[in-house]
Amino acid sequence: MAPLKVGDKLPEGVKFTWAPILEEDPTVCGRPQEFDANKEFAGKKVVLVSVPGAFTPGCQAFHVPPYIQKLDELKTKGVDAVAIIAFNDAFVMNAWGKVNKAKEPVYFLSDDKTQFSKNYGRRDGTISYSENEPNPGQVTVSGADAILAKL
Repeated sequence: MAPLKVGDKLPEGVKFTWAPILEEDPTVCGRPQEFDANKEFAGKKVVLVSVPGAFTPGCQAFHVPPYIQKLDELKTKGVDAVAIIAFNDAFVMNAWGKVNKAKEPVYFLSDDKTQFSKNYGRRDGTISYSENEPNPGQVTVSGADAILAKL
């Protein structure tokens, strides 16, 4: 699949694997299940953030936490959900979400089938912002502040 551009539609059939964070027992992982992005995000404004891997230094220190910390600001801009996507398996993504104290509507999704690995931004199925970081290890165009400025 070619990288998505602003104005593109999210291709049909993009699916992730998701292990829900169980609030009743945070030491237990939810059973991995299919997460159909087209179905789950239909009619919603969703910020999709694709990262190279869970727990990587830049992603954990600078990229992901601001999305959780600024969730209320994102919601005031009409964002319904935030999805953090990496190639790691659903159990690792679940653990990463727990470490960051994430709760719905922040989803830590596994792109273990690599159907969706380099695409950012979606508004009701249409890409509204798409950028790739020009310098690996630095968070500039894909950070929470950059997204808030574009909403």
